[in-house]
This record gives sequence, structure tokens and C-alpha cells, in this order.
Amino acid sequence: MKELGDYLRQTRISNGVSITEACEDLDFSTSHLENIESGNVRAFKDIYELKNSIKLYAKYLGLDSDKVVDEFNNFLFQYTSKISLDDIVAAQKKKESEEKKVQSPYTKEYKEKFNVWPFIYAAIGLILFIIILYLVISTINRVPKRTDELRGWIERGSVL
Repeated sequence: MKELGDYLRQTRISNGVSITEACEDLDFSTSHLENIESGNVRAFKDIYELKNSIKLYAKYLGLDSDKVVDEFNNFLFQYTSKISLDDIVAAQKKKESEEKKVQSPYTKEYKEKFNVWPFIYAAIGLILFIIILYLVISTINRVPKRTDELRGWIERGSVL
């Protein structure tokens, strides 16, 4: 990446463009452009942002942006193939530890729990209502036994 950054710097200088002028035209910060020209990849959090910045810078300088991006991709492939698995795991653990946030009780988001008890009480109440309704209706509709008609037959001594 250092070679690519040097190439971009030399092209800028040969075009007679100062670094502040290039920063104003591209809407980059000075440190952003200096990091690109020095090949400081670690200054960028997002590799795609760096890639897009290099592409814009190459177009600005009148270079073939596709060739410059291909050179960057070659560097990126060589750079990432040299990273050990231990470094990847350590970076992942560091990222996870940074993501853990401390929250106060006032800003903490609570998940609403679904309360089942009102439904259970309603179901029990409905069942009790149906049972009571059944008992009331069965007592109202109860027909008295017809023993009065049979008394006369039993007293006379005639049995069927």
C-alpha cells in the first residue's frame, strides 16, 4: 500500500496540486488524504470506505481508477492472507468487548413480558359462569315427579 500511496502522492505533485487543494476538491480531511498517501491502512475502520476514497482520488488525479483499485485489491489480498487466525480471534474478541455497553436503569430497554394470568382468570370465570348457568336452568326446568297419578293405583291395590 505504501507504493500505491507514493504513486498517488507523486502524481498529485506532478499535476501541481497541493494537498489542501485536493482535500477541498474531494471533500476529504487532510489527515484522510495523508493516510492514503502514506499507506496507513490501519487509520481506516472500513476497508470499503478506503477503497472508494482511493478510487475517487485516482479519478481526481486523472489516473485509470480501475487499475489503481486493482493494485489496491492485490495489496489487500496479500495483506489479509498474512493475518494469523490468532489475530483474527483477538480482533473479534476486542470488538465484542467494545460492543458491550453499560446501561443505566433509566436508559435500559426492557422487553415487555406477555402476562398470561388475565386470560387464565377469564377462562376460569367463563367456566364457572357456564356451570352456574347450567345449574340454574336445570333447576328452573325441573319437572316434578309424577307420583300423584300412581298413588291412586297403589292405594286401590292394583299394581301393574
